[in-house]
Amino acid sequence: MLFNSFEFLLFLPCVFLIYWYACRGRRSRNLWIVLCSYFFYGWWDWRFTGLLALTSLCSYASGIWEERCPRWARHILWSNILLNLGILGAFKYFNFFADSLQDLSTALGFGALHAPVVHVILPVGISFYTFQALSYSIDIYRKKLLATHDLIGFFAYLSFFPQLVAGPIERATNLLPQFQQDRTFSYADAVDGMRQILWGFFKKIVIADQCAVGVNAIFSAYAQASGVDLLMGGLLFTFQIYGDFSGYSDIAIGTGRLFGIRLMQNFSYPYFSRNIRDFWQRWHISLMTWFRDYIYFPLGGSRCSRVKQLRNTFIVFLVSGLWHGANWTFVCWGLYHACLFVPSILRGHKAEEKSLKGILGLVRTGGQMFLTFFLVMLGWILFRSATLTDAAHYLMRMFTTLRPAMPTHGKQVLLYVALMLAVEWWQRHSQHALQFPPRFLNAPLRFVLYYAIIAAIFFALGAGTNFIYFQF
Repeated sequence: MLFNSFEFLLFLPCVFLIYWYACRGRRSRNLWIVLCSYFFYGWWDWRFTGLLALTSLCSYASGIWEERCPRWARHILWSNILLNLGILGAFKYFNFFADSLQDLSTALGFGALHAPVVHVILPVGISFYTFQALSYSIDIYRKKLLATHDLIGFFAYLSFFPQLVAGPIERATNLLPQFQQDRTFSYADAVDGMRQILWGFFKKIVIADQCAVGVNAIFSAYAQASGVDLLMGGLLFTFQIYGDFSGYSDIAIGTGRLFGIRLMQNFSYPYFSRNIRDFWQRWHISLMTWFRDYIYFPLGGSRCSRVKQLRNTFIVFLVSGLWHGANWTFVCWGLYHACLFVPSILRGHKAEEKSLKGILGLVRTGGQMFLTFFLVMLGWILFRSATLTDAAHYLMRMFTTLRPAMPTHGKQVLLYVALMLAVEWWQRHSQHALQFPPRFLNAPLRFVLYYAIIAAIFFALGAGTNFIYFQF
């Protein structure tokens, strides 16, 4: 079920009203959340609800047995990790590795291997809830969390519908305790949640979906496009993926607040970053902190030699690229970002902390933001391309045929993009763009603003499109 669909607009109020007015107590509300979440997930394909239930049940059981059998805790943990990663690998990566092995065999002159091809539908959001389940088992092993014996509460934690299919990837240390305590309705939280939902819809429907029109036209015919159009294609996709994914996160976080649940912030205005390290501290925060805590730190983090720091960084971004999809474009996109970290690591991170004041400082900051944005945009072109060959030809043509001219796609949506950037720059110290101080505007002016955003969403409505990160 898409957030930007008529079905969801009916689904959410029904779930909300029954949750607060018909369900009494923590257990009944958790059970209602589980039922609604499985209905929400099963809307795409009911068969995959069994896969979600299997992951939940195995992770729940592994946590209990890790505590009951401390001598075998490591084996139990690894059994659950291998089970979950095995399911993820079978659905997401089997054909990728089989095809890659066959291509390698052919290139080396050994001929075709005739590897089996399995045609499966990728379960929506499998990478998200798998990582969430793994963090629970690992945190119990590390003694950061006690295993829960509340089966319904645990199922609610792993299947909570607002963040089930595209995050944020929550930690059990934050989300699970919220399902283990009584919740009361907060009008202030609900109102602020609705504001965040509204801004999320604006970014998805007005920004991302409108950018997608130009992106699809340019990338599908890049061989005939001019350099200016190709540059515009990269620019539009840069804002499409941001509006799409951060818009989803805003809707998810805001929806969670309607139910008395606080989800972690997943984006912190990443396109205002001054360097690539800053960007990855602001983009998809839940995933990058997951990699930091469960891969980067165990490898030694930055408390080791610079050679090992480089190794750790490349491993993290290689895994990040694979997590995003079974395609060499994603792998190379991850390695590209790892390469952008190399100068920072070699000269030491403290060199980046120096700042200048006054006009010179503003110019330098603006230049750093522009350079970071441009480097990120080049990476998004690689991310969006179907193959590495397409990406190489796209970039080569973009730089070799770039001439002063007016682009043929996307000029109108850039006005909305500029408006979005202006509002988010103004609100860059807030959790979301519509989180205004209580007395910022009087009630009539606030509602004029809300209705203006709703009108923009209404006029931009078209065929509802899937969120980009659903495929991951």
